[in-house]
Amino acid sequence: MREQTALTPTEGDALILVDLQRDFLPGGSLAVAEGDRVIPVLNHYIERFQAHDLPIFATRDWHPANHCSFQAQGGPWPPHCIQHSEGASWAPGLALPAAARIISKADSPAQDAYSGFQQTDLAHQLRQRGCKRLLIGGLATDYCVLNTVLDALKEGFEVLLLTDGIRAVNVQPDDGARAIERMQTAGARPIELTDLNNATP
Repeated sequence: MREQTALTPTEGDALILVDLQRDFLPGGSLAVAEGDRVIPVLNHYIERFQAHDLPIFATRDWHPANHCSFQAQGGPWPPHCIQHSEGASWAPGLALPAAARIISKADSPAQDAYSGFQQTDLAHQLRQRGCKRLLIGGLATDYCVLNTVLDALKEGFEVLLLTDGIRAVNVQPDDGARAIERMQTAGARPIELTDLNNATP
């Protein structure tokens, strides 16, 4: 059972939005079922963080056209999130503020990266800002969210998993549930928007 809590975003917190890009939404080349439903929820988290003037980071797949994860190169996925393409652009309706820090990953042909920390300076930027606790949501639960959360914990950050702001690919039907269990076992704490709404602003 999810632990009920009440919290207010505060100094030392950062919001990490994972791969909220068109190709991962319904109609995209690598669509996550109901992926579009996380956008209004995550917009509320964005609003809260903006109200407290706290840092917001957004990771994105930023693949070259010949990326190793694509099926034509022997990878598991159809082409998606190709640099400067419409599919790589942010989800429609995402209220990403101009001040948000953009973290591009898997941007060279021979290297894939499911984690926002892999071959990026995300950990360095977070430490520069004095961040200790990360609220993480986005797409997809069983791939890039999972790996970003696990790497955040390995880097020594506290992680709050935004369970109402994630959706899974579910190549196998229970992949998403297993990913959530794995993140919790590693130390991530699940929360929902109501936990913030119930807190004193």
